[in-house]
Amino acid sequence: MNRPKKSLGQNFLTDPNVAKKIVRSLNLRRSDRVLEIGPGRGALTTLLLAEVPAMAAVEIDDRLAAELRTAHGKTLTLYQADILRLDPRDIAKNMGGEFRVVGNIPYYITSPILFWAIDAADVICDCTFMMQHEVARRLAATPRSKEYGILSVFAQYYSTPELKFTVSPGSFYPVPEVTSAVVSLNFRKPFPQKAMDDATFRAIVRGTFGTRRKMLRNGLRGLDIPADFFRQSKTNFERRPEELSVEDFVLLSNEITTTTGKRFSL
Repeated sequence: MNRPKKSLGQNFLTDPNVAKKIVRSLNLRRSDRVLEIGPGRGALTTLLLAEVPAMAAVEIDDRLAAELRTAHGKTLTLYQADILRLDPRDIAKNMGGEFRVVGNIPYYITSPILFWAIDAADVICDCTFMMQHEVARRLAATPRSKEYGILSVFAQYYSTPELKFTVSPGSFYPVPEVTSAVVSLNFRKPFPQKAMDDATFRAIVRGTFGTRRKMLRNGLRGLDIPADFFRQSKTNFERRPEELSVEDFVLLSNEITTTTGKRFSL
């Protein structure tokens, strides 16, 4: 049996009841296209393949990839790669259309994987991830809370996030020092009010939270927003970014788009 690689942040799920609970939460249909990130020893993979005739998975560890190929053969299309280096739209093309994502993901790259999925909301239907409970709380955090930040706004704008259930450290090997949680992001149920320009919305959220302990005015000035905008707008720029709701960011983004003509690039 291959030992976990600390360098890859491997904590294998060993509790079969938790694995079954995750798969049940997906409510899979036979026609669903499924991509698993970080299948490891296949705790979820075997259960998933009992629900769908074939699926894809991304596993960076060559030892585990070999085991998975032997165990599942042609029913599993395996990408032996770093998930962050793969293009979700290429995966969708290979799979024949939009797909669903599930995985017990390495905690040290949770945020990059979440943004990888958010950036591909056009081809990813939803994600169900095991992650550190602290990060899971950030996804559904409300304004004026210490957990609220860029990840909260993006998750709630591009999807409907839902914390499904928590998982104790004893459900893994090796045992992590933190409690985990299973979270879903439904990209087919985004925030109902859309920004006029997606790049502007993203830039405003990132730019203002980059100076989150300072007022909105400071973060926006760092984005080279024209001085006239501050004089003409009725927005209260004395507020801090963590005080703004998702709707507030949409309205601010749209106001900047319509009154300044400034454009940002993704």
